Amino acid sequence: MRYDEFLKHLKEKDGIETPDRVSTIVLEELGSRLEGQEPADLAGQLPPELKEPLIKHTGEAEKFGADEFFRRIAEREGRGGEPEIGRAHARAVLGTIAKFVSEGELEDVRSQLPADFRELVAS
Repeated sequence: MRYDEFLKHLKEKDGIETPDRVSTIVLEELGSRLEGQEPADLAGQLPPELKEPLIKHTGEAEKFGADEFFRRIAEREGRGGEPEIGRAHARAVLGTIAKFVSEGELEDVRSQLPADFRELVAS
């Protein structure tokens, strides 16, 4: 997958007007939730432009559920009162990524997330 194809898919299929900004926000939040080497492992299967947001977080993984994940995304997008926007954007970004990474890598990501996240990282 090329970065330009990824952005085009998010814009055309999912109607995201600022796909570069949204994907950065979603991946930074996901990277803060994953433990150990997992952010870098996932980033290794993505275009270089998507690597930095995943590996930006340093230190221990934060523990939060999907609702908090959606709230954080919406808040960072300036839509704090609209967590459903966070859900839609997370689903679009992670669903697109799931089409391009190996099933083994998806399973590694799923294994670190609570059940309420699993639908977002479906293949």
